[in-house]
Amino acid sequence: MSRFWSDHVAGLVPYTPGEQPKVADLLKLNTNENPYGPSPQALKAMKEAADGRLRLYPDPEAAALREAIAAYHGVASAQVFVGNGSDEVLAHVFHGLFLRGGRPLLMPDITYSFYPTYCRLYGIPCETVALRDDFALDPQDYVGGQGRGAAGIIFANPNAPTGMALDLDAVAGICRANPDTVVVVDEAYVDFGAESAVALLPRHDNLLVVHTLSKSRSLAGLRVGYAMGSADLIEGLRRIKDSFNSYPLDMLAQAGALAAIQDKAYFDKTRQAIMRSRDQLAVDLAQMGFDVLPSMANFVFARHRSSDAVKLAAALRERHILVRHFALPRIDQYLRITIGTDADCARLCAALAEILGKAQ
Repeated sequence: MSRFWSDHVAGLVPYTPGEQPKVADLLKLNTNENPYGPSPQALKAMKEAADGRLRLYPDPEAAALREAIAAYHGVASAQVFVGNGSDEVLAHVFHGLFLRGGRPLLMPDITYSFYPTYCRLYGIPCETVALRDDFALDPQDYVGGQGRGAAGIIFANPNAPTGMALDLDAVAGICRANPDTVVVVDEAYVDFGAESAVALLPRHDNLLVVHTLSKSRSLAGLRVGYAMGSADLIEGLRRIKDSFNSYPLDMLAQAGALAAIQDKAYFDKTRQAIMRSRDQLAVDLAQMGFDVLPSMANFVFARHRSSDAVKLAAALRERHILVRHFALPRIDQYLRITIGTDADCARLCAALAEILGKAQ
């Protein structure tokens, strides 16, 4: 611990991202990256933007990008906030919407592990609500009296790392039951088969929906995310942004993101390919003795009925295949496996068949 640190730094427990080793012939199925490249139109737009204009500051409002996002989702541009990846957007959400008189933030006990990290960073008390035994989120847990005293409610839909999703009626019920509480739905994986809560925005001014271009649009390296909600909620996020960094998205990011949003044909082609591969992988894993949760994300969450998850992950690593293991209560026997190409999935299954065959 450095004597120069601010008082709170020593007590922070930072988020641990997925491993990014430099290994030849590595198959990375641990960080939910898209196996297909970005839209060719996005790459073209970024190349064209890389010119002498880079001496200038980018548009601090990212107006063209916000307008494109608004047009795509059928909302007003005043209802769109953009940031340097959805993680930064979420950080501003925690800072700008959840610090409310020491009231707690409600979240599932099994969810995106960055949420507790933000709570520790900003000093937000949080209360976790246990998922059901089948790992589904029970909306009734958020519609009783316990939700009305909360600073906010946040959950990923589809959830991470389970991949399971709530339908819109359930999300709407949570919003209706908590009219004075912000309900944040993190839809990082929604494009892989779930319903977006954006359709609920006209009826619920307490709803904020967060998206990212990292997953379904193959732009994890570009760092672009956005939130959609009422103009009042977006104004709160804008005030936080402009008190922190007025220029979060550079010119190349804005150009590439705008082109990716507009290239609907490529977006549909690649996400449909991932969904087909996911469904087939779930079948193949089940045939090898895995229990696989129903996923609407670009990953599956699975446990083997007789083989230890830590040992399976280690054996896969020896074969230069990375999957994600969480040493956490209730899910320590599960592996989260990102969906790759059909060839990637075949390599994974061949390795698992070899590992499991040796274990028998």
